[in-house]
Amino acid sequence: MDKKKFISFLADRNLKLTRERDEIFQAVLAKKKHFAPDDLFLEMKTGGSKISRASVYRTIPLLVESGMIEEVERVDKHAHYERVPENGHHDHMICTRCGRVIEFYSEGLEELQARICTQKNFKGTRHSLEILGVCEKCGS
Repeated sequence: MDKKKFISFLADRNLKLTRERDEIFQAVLAKKKHFAPDDLFLEMKTGGSKISRASVYRTIPLLVESGMIEEVERVDKHAHYERVPENGHHDHMICTRCGRVIEFYSEGLEELQARICTQKNFKGTRHSLEILGVCEKCGS
């Protein structure tokens, strides 16, 4: 994630990189896995941050809109997020028993989605695919 890109994104909207936004940006940058806003807030507070829960919830949509993170809907129906992978887009298989998330990429699925958008004269800008089911560990 590029801080300059985020600063430019904010400037285009007449917003500034406040101390709170920068702290949240840095905390998200450190995340390696999916996270929930409340968990991020609690981790930051535990680490000594004076950040407010409201600041976290106001900054998350900015990070999504800037393309830095994306929303991943989980089985528990609470929004979870992840950093946009540097190596490109991926989709998710989610175990409904243990909550395990398996990330995958399929060129065939990406091509199919592009064809469908073309057929329907639709300009897709992003998508999220989740396959819910039972992982190998829970299914045996």
